[in-house]
Amino acid sequence: MRQIELYDTTLRDGAQSEDVSFTLDDKLRITEALDALGIHYVEGGWPGSNPRDEEFFRAVRGLRLRHARVAAFGATRRAGVRAADDRNLAALLGAETPIVTIVGKTWDLHVRDDLRISLEENLDVIRDSVAFLRTRVDGVIFDAEHFFDGYARNPEYALAAIAAAAEAGATLVCLCDTRGGTLPAQIGPAVDAAQGAVPATPLGIHCHNDAELAVANSLEALERGCVQVQGTMNGLGERCGNANLVSLIPTLQLKRGWACVTPEQLTRLTEVSHLVYELANLEPNKRQAYVGQSAFAHKGGLHVAAVQKNPETYEHIDPDLVGNSQRVLVSDLSGRSNLLYKAERFGLDLESNKPAVAALLQELKDLEAKGFAFEGA
Repeated sequence: MRQIELYDTTLRDGAQSEDVSFTLDDKLRITEALDALGIHYVEGGWPGSNPRDEEFFRAVRGLRLRHARVAAFGATRRAGVRAADDRNLAALLGAETPIVTIVGKTWDLHVRDDLRISLEENLDVIRDSVAFLRTRVDGVIFDAEHFFDGYARNPEYALAAIAAAAEAGATLVCLCDTRGGTLPAQIGPAVDAAQGAVPATPLGIHCHNDAELAVANSLEALERGCVQVQGTMNGLGERCGNANLVSLIPTLQLKRGWACVTPEQLTRLTEVSHLVYELANLEPNKRQAYVGQSAFAHKGGLHVAAVQKNPETYEHIDPDLVGNSQRVLVSDLSGRSNLLYKAERFGLDLESNKPAVAALLQELKDLEAKGFAFEGA
């Protein structure tokens, strides 16, 4: 069975969501929950950028994590400064994590207009930064920022940038759709080209959701051979968010048959999703795939009658596999099956009194027509 590495950046990219702010205790609780879920890498933040992240990297050493490896995130060294003298790289090493992830420019537009250095100098920055870190930590992940935009505009340079990281010793190159506007049909050819440019280096995928395609784009990249997917719980993240690991994990495991977590760990998915919502002070999305309260809720009478005979008729997976459960709603759209389902849950025998069921159903519909609402009762 093919193994897919899960890299969670809820504590860094997810914390960049508007209206989201995690306390130190929140971050530690989420780390433990992600570890119990079976996540392979937990990105803790950007050491040196704020006191809370620095405190997290000190405190996380006291956790007894069974699965997850903590990663510190930062950027390549500044132009004109040796890697050994760069404060950002020093802060990354000071976090004392086994994995360091650094982001570097692969789109020539950013090199010229943002960094304002030559294209060749940017390649030197990438090589120097990766090589410096690689001899001091267990693994260096190179996040190829704006790779897909860069590949679309100047493919030769985008490929040269990831080749520079690979040649310097990056243990994985992660291809980033940083603006979140790439289409799935554009992902595949770019991933194929990247594999040709760095054939000996594993690839990952990091997508944003600005066109609501982050999950689809991530799946396409994994189909093309990427071995790691980066994302966040519930799709939290900058602007419109990141690829939603809550959707990706069961899709990869249950639909594609690729190993991500154990079946037991997968049953924690709903619990972990709701915990992150709670700690972020956000109301859970009840219509969220797999884990939402409505994900396996049935309202129409025909649907309820069918799922009572065979849940597979309207449920694409067994909700128990992801820690969720089937629900039946009662409204003016209900049929006899809705009432019998609810009655059974409350230990009432209505099956033997069919005239009462018909009368009750008619009363329900009449009351709803007058403005009563039983669905939320």
